[in-house]
Amino acid sequence: MSETNLPEWDLSDLYPAPDGPEIEADFDRAESLSREFAGTYQDKLASLDGDGLGQAIAEYEVFNEILYKAMSFAQLLYAADVSDGERGRFYQTVQERVTDISTLTLFFRLEINRLDEDVLAAQVASGKATHFAPWIRDVRAFRAHQLSDDLEKLLHEKSVSGRAAWVRLFDETEASLRFLLDGKQVSMSDVLNQMSDTDAAKRKAAAKVLGQVLSENIKLFSLVTNTLAKDKAIEDGWRSYPRPISERNLSNQVEDQVVDALVSSVRDSYPGLSHRYYRLKAKWFGVDALDYWDRNAPLPGDDAKVYSWDDARRTVLDAYGRFEPRLAEIAEQFFDKHWIDAALREGKDSGAFSHSTVPSVHPYILMNFHGKARDVMTLAHELGHGVHQVLSGPQGTLMADTPLTTAETASVFGEMLTFRSLLEGEDDPARRRILLAGKVEDMLNTVVRQIAFHSFEERLHDERANGELSAERIGDIWMDVQGESLGPGIRFDDDYRSFWAYIPHFVHSPFYVYAYAFGDCLVNSLYDVFQAGHPGFQEKYLTMLGAGGTLRHKELLEPFGLDASDPEFWKRGLGIVAGFVDELEKME
Repeated sequence: MSETNLPEWDLSDLYPAPDGPEIEADFDRAESLSREFAGTYQDKLASLDGDGLGQAIAEYEVFNEILYKAMSFAQLLYAADVSDGERGRFYQTVQERVTDISTLTLFFRLEINRLDEDVLAAQVASGKATHFAPWIRDVRAFRAHQLSDDLEKLLHEKSVSGRAAWVRLFDETEASLRFLLDGKQVSMSDVLNQMSDTDAAKRKAAAKVLGQVLSENIKLFSLVTNTLAKDKAIEDGWRSYPRPISERNLSNQVEDQVVDALVSSVRDSYPGLSHRYYRLKAKWFGVDALDYWDRNAPLPGDDAKVYSWDDARRTVLDAYGRFEPRLAEIAEQFFDKHWIDAALREGKDSGAFSHSTVPSVHPYILMNFHGKARDVMTLAHELGHGVHQVLSGPQGTLMADTPLTTAETASVFGEMLTFRSLLEGEDDPARRRILLAGKVEDMLNTVVRQIAFHSFEERLHDERANGELSAERIGDIWMDVQGESLGPGIRFDDDYRSFWAYIPHFVHSPFYVYAYAFGDCLVNSLYDVFQAGHPGFQEKYLTMLGAGGTLRHKELLEPFGLDASDPEFWKRGLGIVAGFVDELEKME
């Protein structure tokens, strides 16, 4: 596929250029508003009525949107070419400017958390503050873990030279890695893509060179991981979080016991899901066990259909439109208005995401399109995020973002719509089996693999409390959790010991990964309700997406008769995956 056929985004809706006067003018405005805000409201929140507190929050939202807009531009520019030193410098500079300015108003959240319950209840019960009740609720959730104002300010200011700097080191190191394949030095994105090639020799070569290069850099990756885990443990200790995952669960607005129920349900299902499927796949390949580089291999007989960008666009938009025309109308804007960067370039972030930026602009999608069926599913996934972000935008900067546990709803639902559309349009039994197996593998990667990643993080952070972990010990933990989750149908060797090092979530967002499994099981249950003909499903679904961060998972799922605190909820979601494996076994 020619790279010239793939779209690149146009970031001018944020700013025309990093060196233009617009971004500097925004920084000046944000700083001026922040200083004025501090002079007006610091140490005075308890004396405000409902209208006064609501007005204060509305003003706080205005200059925060300015700062988020600048930060979004720097992040997107950097992701488009992580290897560009000037972009890295600009990104760091913007981070520092944003941190400096936001320090001026750090008092606001801290002071809200010091308000007496009765005083705040009276303020929220009337006037403009009522609108912001969900945001106030989420700020107050961290009340018990808040430190003194001086300590909060110190941690805030040091973040750019601490955690953020280590994350940048990780990103730039990974982006600079080159892998010798077929006589050429290629990027990690190319290597990961070749690991699902139809040619077994190419898959093996890609896996081996990935393991080799990661192993050559494993001391650095281990240092980054150890440092960030210790940094987190120190702050968690000061804030009195009982477990390393507690802060993430609190920000995700989900109870510890709900996450524990999800994790235990998935781990209990390993034998009936991943172990069973990979034994079946090994049988199709005529072996007792698959080598790890064949885990995502195309099935025998798969013609490895190549999709053009136009094919992918049409497939996803048609699937969205058949479910609900408004979803397709929103998604189409991403193509028509250059909100997607799918081109293949050296130095580009190897992952995929939809960045919500700010409600006054629009989201942007980054992905690397190689023309495979999985790339079509990635497009469907990220467009789901994008549509969700557009629909929740009217909630405003402070309340548009959803917690991670529900942020994956529209993305995974979009994948399911696209998959069902492809499956229903396929009459050839062999091709249907290939499509179904591909979907099972995607679901195993989303549910089983992410919970295995979660187990890896739990064990790593728990052991780090007793001292720094060697690269060898981290590799041991990795191999243990991979063996447990994937089962006897997958065979590993020592080169696989370093594969943990290319998973960016461990560095960027500790304990993020379970949200993928949460979202997948949630969507499976939700889709089951849809297939059963739940009345008014589409309208309720749009309402759910439009709620943004104003409602929690219990309130979002209640209209559909679902409850994530009920163990049956997780069994229902996992049952969808098991049903697909059942269907594949029957095809035998």
